[in-house]
Amino acid sequence: MDEFDPEAVKILAYRAKNELRKRARALRNTLPQSAITERSAKIQSRLANLPQIQAANRLALFWPIEGRNEVDLRAFAKSLQNRGAQVAFPSIDPETRLMTFRFPQIAENMEERGLGFAEPAYTDPEATELDVIIVPALGLDTSGNRLGYGAGYYDRTLPRFCPPATSIAVGFDFQLLVEVPTTEGDVPVDIVLTDERMFTR
Repeated sequence: MDEFDPEAVKILAYRAKNELRKRARALRNTLPQSAITERSAKIQSRLANLPQIQAANRLALFWPIEGRNEVDLRAFAKSLQNRGAQVAFPSIDPETRLMTFRFPQIAENMEERGLGFAEPAYTDPEATELDVIIVPALGLDTSGNRLGYGAGYYDRTLPRFCPPATSIAVGFDFQLLVEVPTTEGDVPVDIVLTDERMFTR
């Protein structure tokens, strides 16, 4: 029996992920804003009931990218802050393109810097320790594998904080896939949570 060519397998995996990204974006874009709002509210409610969230004092969330129908966690961020938790958001270094998380002094004052989502100021405090990181996704599977936009920001950043931080990928239930193809450098999350179901790794 011929052996599999590792390089060919890797190329096929990358191609499969790119095709899945196209389909996932197209599917998510068909949802009306009312459905995004309703499903996002369910996700926020389910998050709020997680013991890991209830015990967390320092959390990293993401700001939804305008026009991409991402899960909207902005109301959840405010509720966390109202109970005294610190909430950080992704910040991309313009020179190194590395991602970290920063605690904005005022979340509403964050600015979009070319990547589609609002970022904290570079002068805002950088997170050195976190209890929970909530991660966006185009696709998810029950084993904790996620399909992102392909830049690898979270795959490079999560190992700096997790463990001890718990990583939670959120998405709408229709974004669950039978299996997300994995490639070198992919980092699975601890929990996958949708508006209907939850899976732990």
